[in-house]
Amino acid sequence: MSTIVVAGALANKAGNGGAAWVRLSYLMGFRKLGFDVAFVEQIDRARYTDQAGDYFDETLERFGLDRVSLLVDGEGVVIRGPGDIDPISLAGDAELLVNVGGNLRVRELLRRFRRKAFVDLDPGFTQLWASNGLEIGLAGHDVYFTIGENIARESPLPTLGIDWLVTRPPVVLDEWPVAAADSTRFTTVGSWRGPYGPLSWSGKTLGQKAHEFRKFLELPGRTGESFELALGIDAADRADRDVLEAHGWLIVDPRRLVVTPDAFRMYVQGSGCEFSVAQGIYVETQGGWVSDRTARYLASGKPALVQDTGSSLQRRGEGLLTFRTIEEAVAGVREIVGNRDRHARAARTLAESLFDSDLVLGRLLVESGID
Repeated sequence: MSTIVVAGALANKAGNGGAAWVRLSYLMGFRKLGFDVAFVEQIDRARYTDQAGDYFDETLERFGLDRVSLLVDGEGVVIRGPGDIDPISLAGDAELLVNVGGNLRVRELLRRFRRKAFVDLDPGFTQLWASNGLEIGLAGHDVYFTIGENIARESPLPTLGIDWLVTRPPVVLDEWPVAAADSTRFTTVGSWRGPYGPLSWSGKTLGQKAHEFRKFLELPGRTGESFELALGIDAADRADRDVLEAHGWLIVDPRRLVVTPDAFRMYVQGSGCEFSVAQGIYVETQGGWVSDRTARYLASGKPALVQDTGSSLQRRGEGLLTFRTIEEAVAGVREIVGNRDRHARAARTLAESLFDSDLVLGRLLVESGID
């Protein structure tokens, strides 16, 4: 049986159940296609904690993934994982490395893989960071994928001389069945400022998610619907939290509700719909980013109303609706609430046709030169 190795951030994002699903979906998706799968993660020694290591172990064990290694940054030393898994031998035997976000950068390992695919989850950030000279693990891959469908097309972002191929967030649909909802409660999971700081580009500052949320503060009051945010928001942003709550937004703690993949899935599937803004960079550059979180709402039969990022996937009209202005957001809420069942059915249909891991990863393999 051929082996595919997936590299990505899991221990690095300990306690983030949604981020864990991103990496798990590649692993379980390739396994579903009949491949033997292995997972390798590189972590800085300064970032490594026993808690992060435990999260790594428990998450992968929960889903029956035992060919795993957690490596000390730059040294290639296994600090977690079964003793019989040798990363060097694993690399030499593998058909393909799928390097999610360029997590794996140990040169001794990288050079041993026959084929290496880089997967860009942060279109806009990736291209601007690299063009500013930051080392983000781009070099040395055979093929490059991005979930930003407009990179090297309509988007004016730098391409770095790379022939970017478009991919989509894969969802293993068996893990995300349709879940009935008792309400039309709109929810999302995220952080107020996002994991990265603002960037300067073409003479303007590309803001964080907080700047986009502020444009839509009045939405609960203007629609009369329930909006809940599982929102990571720092104590220093207490004034912002107070403003959100004063406008009718319910704020809940993601560190309590969505820490594990199972908890994240339960939260999404217990929601009625998704409402979310996007990072300012995705909105301003119109790079065609689409959220893996939204893909899982759709798979669960939850309609999504999300801020326009230029993706053609957002132009479907049913199940997945977009907005640019507060007026469009209000109209989208009313459309979903007024036609909840139709949009719920359409949401699942979109997931089956656009995000099914069999389709997404099958295409990724073909474009990576793997038969």
